[in-house]
Amino acid sequence: MRLELAGITKRFGSLVANDGVDLVVEPGEIHCLLGENGAGKTTLMNVLFGLLRHDAGEIRVDGETVEFADPGDAVRRGIGMVHQHFMLVPVFTVAENVVLGFEPTRRAGFLDRRRARADVARLSAEFGLEVEPDAVVESLPVGIQQRVEILKALQRDAQLLILDEPTAVLTPQEIQALFGIMRSLAAAGRSILFITHKLKEVMAVADRITVMRLGRVVGTARPEETNEADLAAMMVGRSVELVVRKAPARPGRDVLELSGLTVVDERGVTVVDHVDLRVRAGEIVALAGVQGNGQTELAEAITGLRPVTSGSVRVDGLDLTNATPRQVIRAGVAHVPEDRQGDGLVSGMTIAENLILDVYDQRPYARLGSLDLGEVRRQAERKLVDFDIRAASPTVPVGTLSGGNQQKVVVARELSRPVKLLVASQPTRGLDVGSIEYVHRRIVEERDAGAAVLIVSSELDEVLALGDRIAVMFRGRITGVVAPGTGRERIGLLMAGMEEADLPPSAEGEDGAVTALDLT
Repeated sequence: MRLELAGITKRFGSLVANDGVDLVVEPGEIHCLLGENGAGKTTLMNVLFGLLRHDAGEIRVDGETVEFADPGDAVRRGIGMVHQHFMLVPVFTVAENVVLGFEPTRRAGFLDRRRARADVARLSAEFGLEVEPDAVVESLPVGIQQRVEILKALQRDAQLLILDEPTAVLTPQEIQALFGIMRSLAAAGRSILFITHKLKEVMAVADRITVMRLGRVVGTARPEETNEADLAAMMVGRSVELVVRKAPARPGRDVLELSGLTVVDERGVTVVDHVDLRVRAGEIVALAGVQGNGQTELAEAITGLRPVTSGSVRVDGLDLTNATPRQVIRAGVAHVPEDRQGDGLVSGMTIAENLILDVYDQRPYARLGSLDLGEVRRQAERKLVDFDIRAASPTVPVGTLSGGNQQKVVVARELSRPVKLLVASQPTRGLDVGSIEYVHRRIVEERDAGAAVLIVSSELDEVLALGDRIAVMFRGRITGVVAPGTGRERIGLLMAGMEEADLPPSAEGEDGAVTALDLT
């Protein structure tokens, strides 16, 4: 299939999400659409798949202009989409999910399960997608569930497959397996649109790359014609430092001590399972793992946002097990939450007000029982400069800022008081590479000032770039704590549930000072 998007424009009120976008995908091509969150990639794909109607421009399939009223129209024209969040029924089998909506039936109208299983087996063999047709989806690893989504599209004879951020929840081994599947699909003549913001992946798998920024196409290139630095500059609009430069850690006393920490969620499921972990002053411990393996709940238990079922949390010798968030803050803990908009900021309040949410009742802001608004503004103006927050004034609502500037407001608030322990969850999620560069530098500065730092990230590149030690979680347990020089494959095995003691022998992982690690 040859796809052409010509002058596609999509508006939401005064916001132009796609501005005259031109894009061509050739038959048998892996075409990567690269850009940061907010660049307009997902909006463009939703237009292509019939989820949104464009305001201007044309979609052409094999030279014919088409209009998609809904995803069903797109599917009938041979377009399939694998969403970042899978659209599967957990309690159905693989075969039942694959044929859902297009079920083969017998004479009496009943589902022809034998034919459904045969279709899955045939497609699995043809494209190297090894999946057991009778397996229940909820019992499958995430990487296999993604294969089921691809099989769904192939079952509907998709000639163009859209993969939206497909590596976000995969281990390194699963990512490599996905790339192999993509190459086999392209070799069979299928076209692939691969949506991502990860430069390494683009360079590894793309035949051609289109870069979007602020709703527009800003460049197209082939991997052999470009490099990661040039692509980053196109994404951001300026040159960007793509490494974290840091001196070797000089760890001191234990600051964070977790002993047998156990957390049970609202469903009664154990999500953190007897975790022991130490983080020392002057070091960064990066907590790695596919998202959903207890990292979020661990961070919330440390910061007083989730009750501890058993075990203990101690910070600099003080027992903070089941302490309130205020008590945790007063103990010198700073927290950059996973969801900055839901948990880190009050979007309707000003930047200045958000900057004092945790210290509004302390000097120099509180005087004789009232708030010194002049001091609030003076301090906010200083932080706008110190933390490079791009805003016209500290009095504008924080919800009007870009994602990167919102994150800088959170970082500015949390690091503007004495900090013994910094807990940062997904600190650069959704940020452009320029903002990532800034946030990483501030985290390293906090480590070098003597704070203990715990980073929770599902981005393995970020973990490798920042961590002085790397702890890996799988299903609520720590499967290993390794040095940052440990190879990706070995960390991937820990992310998939293998215990550190069971890892095969390898020369990887020798200790050594690492002063510059690739971020991309």
